[in-house]
Amino acid sequence: MSEYINNSERRKEALKAIILDLHAGKDVEEVKRRFRELIQGVSAVEIARMEQELIDEGLPAEEVRELCDVHVAVFQEGLEGETTPEMTPGHPVHTFKYENFALGEVIKLLREAVAALPDADALRRAQQFAEQLATVDKVYTRKENLLFPMLEKHGVTGPTSVMWGTHDQIRDQLKAFRQALAEEDAEKAEELWGPLAEAIESMFYKEEHILYPTSLRMLTEAEWAAIRDQSDEIGYALIRPGDAWQPEVTAEEAAPSDAVAVEPGGKIPLDTGALTVEQVNLLLKSLPVDVTFVDENDTVRYFSDTQERIFVRTPAIVGRKVQNCHPPDSVHIVNRLLDEMRQGKRDSAEFWIHMGEQYVHIRYFALRDDQGAYRGCIEVTQDVAPIQALTGERRLLDEVE
Repeated sequence: MSEYINNSERRKEALKAIILDLHAGKDVEEVKRRFRELIQGVSAVEIARMEQELIDEGLPAEEVRELCDVHVAVFQEGLEGETTPEMTPGHPVHTFKYENFALGEVIKLLREAVAALPDADALRRAQQFAEQLATVDKVYTRKENLLFPMLEKHGVTGPTSVMWGTHDQIRDQLKAFRQALAEEDAEKAEELWGPLAEAIESMFYKEEHILYPTSLRMLTEAEWAAIRDQSDEIGYALIRPGDAWQPEVTAEEAAPSDAVAVEPGGKIPLDTGALTVEQVNLLLKSLPVDVTFVDENDTVRYFSDTQERIFVRTPAIVGRKVQNCHPPDSVHIVNRLLDEMRQGKRDSAEFWIHMGEQYVHIRYFALRDDQGAYRGCIEVTQDVAPIQALTGERRLLDEVE
C-alpha cells in the first residue's frame, strides 16, 4: 500500500510539473513527449486532484482555466484509454451524456446551416437550431447547482470553479452568436460560430473524460439520487431522462447529516411570539420575495422555496460556501461585500438588473446579535416590475372576477 501511495504521489507531482511547465510557456509537443515517457495510465481523478492542489497552492483558478484546453490536449492520449462507464437511463451521468449527444446533433445541423449563409432559408434554420443549442444552459446550470456542490463536499472546488468560468464564457459566446443571427449579420455569425462550436464540443470532452469519471468515483448513491431528484426543477437540454435507474440508498444515507429532530407541534420562542416549525416554513415560503440565509462562516444555511423563484436554488446548495454559488468572475464582489459586513463597514447593499420582462431588485442585509457580533447575512430578491407599474390608488379590495 505504501508503494502505491508513493507512486501516486510521484505521479501527481509529475503531472503538476507538466502543467507548471505549460504555464511557463514550454512547447506543447515537448511536454507531450515527456508525458508519454513519464506518465502511464493517468486517471481523471488524478487530473482533478492535481488541478485542485495547484489552486490550493496559489495558482489562480482563471489561469488554470486559460490552460484547460492545453491540459486536455496534453492528457488526451492517456484519457482516451480510460473507460467511461455507461450508466443506466435515469442516472444523472446517463442523462448528461444523452444531452451531450442531442446537443452534438444540433451542432452538426447548425454547422451545415452556417456554411450556407447568407441564404435566407439557411438563416432561418440557423436561428432555429441556435435556439435549441441554447438549452445547453440547462446542463451547465444543473452542473453548477447540483453536481458541483456534491463534489465540493468531497474537497473538489478548484476544477469546478474552472469549469464554471468556462460555462460563462460559452454563455457569452452563444449570446453573441444568437444576436448576430437575430440581426441577420451572416458575416458576424460565421465568425463567431467556429470558436463557439469548438468550445462546446471541448466541454463535452472534458465532461465525459474528466468530470463524470471523477464524479462517479467520488459520489455516493445517495448523492446521485439527490442530484436526480432535484434536476426536474432546473430542466434538461432537448431530452427527457429515463427512469430505469433505482439507487440503493439506506435510510441513514438519505437523511440529511445536519437534520434536527423537532417534536410535532412544538413551538419556537421568538422575540414577539412563538411559532411551530410548520408555521415558520409556511410564512417564509409565502413571502413575495426570495430569501437566502448565509451564516457567519459564509455557508448557505437556508433559502425560501417560493413559487416564483427568480434565481435557481436547489437543496444541494445548503451547506455550500456561498462563494461557490456564484460565477468565478463575481466571487471577488461577494467576498468584498461579506468582508465589509463582517467588519462592520456595511449593513446592507442593493443591486437591480433587467432580466427579460422582470426588473430584479436584490438586497443584502447583515445580521448582528444583541452584542453587535456579525452572525451572517440574508439575500432578498424581488421582481419589482409589477410594483413600478402601479398607478393611482387602490383603497378597497377588488371583487374577485
